[in-house]
Amino acid sequence: MTATKEAVQAPATGARRNEKVGQVVSTKMQKTIVVEVEMRKPHIKYKKIMRTTKKFYAHDEQSSARLGDVVRIRETRPLSKLKRWSLEEIVRRSSLGQIEDAAQAAV
Repeated sequence: MTATKEAVQAPATGARRNEKVGQVVSTKMQKTIVVEVEMRKPHIKYKKIMRTTKKFYAHDEQSSARLGDVVRIRETRPLSKLKRWSLEEIVRRSSLGQIEDAAQAAV
């Protein structure tokens, strides 16, 4: 009987938030990035695998993400009219972003 009470009293780890992995396509706004997520699903009638993309606006507090980076975003409360996601982590850095940083440092 104590085992069931412990299971009920165990604190929840938090709400399970939706996560997506995509590529950064724009960093022109302050503290906001645009992430393009590619989804692959079969056509309803013809069963061919179709590739669709969708853009999500995500909050990037430190403005650490750069153009071309592969990032993980997590669903959050509405932060603005379009922003409902926040940057969770940068999965892979883009070599394109490093070239741009070097060009800006030289100027």
